Amino acid sequence: MPDSLRGRSSCVFTTIAAALLILAGTVFPLDAAAQLPAGRDVAEVCKNCHADRVETYLATKHGQKGNQRGPDCQTCHGDATEHVKAGGGRGVGGILGFNNKAIAADRKAAVCLSCHASNRHLAFWDSGRHRKNDVSCNNCHSLHGTPGLGSTIALNRPNPSVTPYQTTVRELQYETCVSCHKQIRSQLLKPSHHPIIEGRITCNDCHNPHGALSRAMVKSESIPQLCTTCHAEKRGPFIWGHPPVEENCLTCHNSHGSNHNRLLVEKAPNVCQDCHDARFHPGTVYDGSGGWNFIPPRNNVPNTRLIARGCVNCHSQVHGSNAPAMRGKFFLR
Repeated sequence: MPDSLRGRSSCVFTTIAAALLILAGTVFPLDAAAQLPAGRDVAEVCKNCHADRVETYLATKHGQKGNQRGPDCQTCHGDATEHVKAGGGRGVGGILGFNNKAIAADRKAAVCLSCHASNRHLAFWDSGRHRKNDVSCNNCHSLHGTPGLGSTIALNRPNPSVTPYQTTVRELQYETCVSCHKQIRSQLLKPSHHPIIEGRITCNDCHNPHGALSRAMVKSESIPQLCTTCHAEKRGPFIWGHPPVEENCLTCHNSHGSNHNRLLVEKAPNVCQDCHDARFHPGTVYDGSGGWNFIPPRNNVPNTRLIARGCVNCHSQVHGSNAPAMRGKFFLR
């Protein structure tokens, strides 16, 4: 090839390469061509109107990794070609808006499951209470939010924290859950509670919010199995077992919070007398037959069970006893 042609060809290739580089960094206007580009360039188009949402999205795990085509708004929101042609607008061009309440929750969840269906935590999503109550992924998760410290996913927190004093800067999962579970929110503020609002344990330590076949979507086949994953000393086996303990811990305890010590549903000895009324010991601990020794109507009969008394003062091994012979039968040491 003559030197003149070789030089001319080199100039042409240089010009084409420069044009491609300029095109790659160009922000496409709203009246772009009918077919939008793929990957991050789509996000650049969307940024013209949704700058705040796109910027936060690109900082998230989804925005950094995306899918095979790179971060692409169309992966979740659908084909935006007609939406861009029309100059935007809510619902225009078939755009899937996750905050649009008119769109069924199953349709929103199906978008997330198209990528996350293989996640083992989602194996029972269809059987879970959240799906049956029309809860979609975006009710709890925010793709456009920045995750807090100690978390890989951004969670929605629509209400202020119920914690009286912030003891951690981590993202606290319970703040998302109590936005719907108001009754649990009130229990967490009671004097005796699991350290949930302090950030030491999370709701999904016990529950699988993405679905389970068990009661209350707990992560075990039964409540005792769940509780003994932490409270191993209560697991047994014991020589003398306590049937209510083996059946359900919630018979005596409230797992989220209580006004009584050790998360008891009632103050001892009342909690014991729900089952053991008038057996071996009198079942009328707080009746009118006894009282303070200086109250005349009570015939000056003192009742020593009024203060600092409870069945567990003597029956301290109430969860089960390994004491020999009859001592263990009555859950004594």
